Amino acid sequence: MSAKMIRVGLSIFAVLATATVVVAHGDVAPQPVNTDALPAVGEEWLTSNPYREDKAGHEVWLKAVEIGSSGFNQNCARCHGLGAVSGGLAPDLRLLEAAEYGDEWFVERFRHGYTQDGTTKMPAFGDILGQKAAWAIRTYIETRPEDGALDAHAKRLHEIRDELASGKVADTAALKKELETIAAEVKTASGAPVADSVAYEAARLLSDQPETWKKAGEVLTVGLSATQ
Repeated sequence: MSAKMIRVGLSIFAVLATATVVVAHGDVAPQPVNTDALPAVGEEWLTSNPYREDKAGHEVWLKAVEIGSSGFNQNCARCHGLGAVSGGLAPDLRLLEAAEYGDEWFVERFRHGYTQDGTTKMPAFGDILGQKAAWAIRTYIETRPEDGALDAHAKRLHEIRDELASGKVADTAALKKELETIAAEVKTASGAPVADSVAYEAARLLSDQPETWKKAGEVLTVGLSATQ
């Protein structure tokens, strides 16, 4: 058995094992997720994420991550942790493999929820939020970096943040390229090829326009503080 398969098996086992200790939150009303900007996926529920970059294209993938981030943090973070980083009471959904096997588990639980001994541990979101919201949230979750993914680059990212905050950027193109290089090295916990890391977000925002320096610097400030 390969190391990859062992990792996947242990990850899914961890998710299933912790599912029984999720705090009850059936009394929390789900918050609507605006998915108008995403392409339709049909009425029948899919078993594989249609919004992955290799299926839907880069722009749709980016929009799915953005919408999924909002949807997750409004509806799921209370139990599964801000940024999908679980505090231990609920499954760490980042560990679900970014492939059909992980998709099937996710969408089944999203649609039907989870009940134990008559107590709702997780409400059924399927009929309330819909399939587009489900896959947007799934897209966001699977792009989350693994624990410690930025540790090796933290010092340099702080330096870049400080340079951007100073308003005196010597070479924007070079800085953007460096951020892209760092972003490419950040690993996801799910095995997805691209991590929606702060380095990735900062690189995407950065341009020759000084107002983007401030925005990129703010992204780095917030993201780096969250990892400490």
